[in-house]
Amino acid sequence: MTIHDTHPFAGSQPRRPLRRFRGRLPAPVTIWAARREGGPAGLTVSSMVVADGEPGEVVGLVDPASDLFDALVGARRWAVSLLSYGDRRLSDAMAGLAPAPGGPFRLAQWRDTEWGPVLATTPGWLGARLLGEPVEAGWSMLVRGVVESIEIDEAVAPVAYVRGSYRQL
Repeated sequence: MTIHDTHPFAGSQPRRPLRRFRGRLPAPVTIWAARREGGPAGLTVSSMVVADGEPGEVVGLVDPASDLFDALVGARRWAVSLLSYGDRRLSDAMAGLAPAPGGPFRLAQWRDTEWGPVLATTPGWLGARLLGEPVEAGWSMLVRGVVESIEIDEAVAPVAYVRGSYRQL
C-alpha cells in the first residue's frame, strides 16, 4: 500500500466531468476485508451497492492493484464493515491517504469471522462469497458476491462521503 504525500486524485488538470458527477453522489463508507497469507487485507470501498433478493448480493468496484483484490479473489470470501463518523481516520488509512504505522488494521479493534475481519465497532456488516469472476469496469474490477451473513447495530449511525468530505448521518 502506498501513502501519498498529496491527495492521489488531485492534480493540476481539472477533474473529468464524470468524476465530478460521481463526487456529488452520496456514497457509503465501508471497509472490505479478506484473509490472505501473511495477514488481513482491506480497502475503503464506497463504489458499492447491495441488491436485495433471494439470495441478496453485494456489488462493488475494487482497485485491481490493491492487496484486497488479490486476497478477495484468493479467499473467495470477504466482509464488508460499515463505518461511523468516528472512523474517518481509519477510512483514510485503508484508502492509502493517511499514515498507518504498523498497518491500518492496527488503528482499530477487529473481530475475526469466517468471511474475514470485521470492525469491532461497526454499525453493521455483511459476509459475502464471490459470485463468478470479477470483470473490468472502467479502471476498477466489478466484484459480485452472495450475501451469506448480516449483522446490524441500530445504535450507531453510518457515515457518507460527498464531494470529498465525510458527512455524519
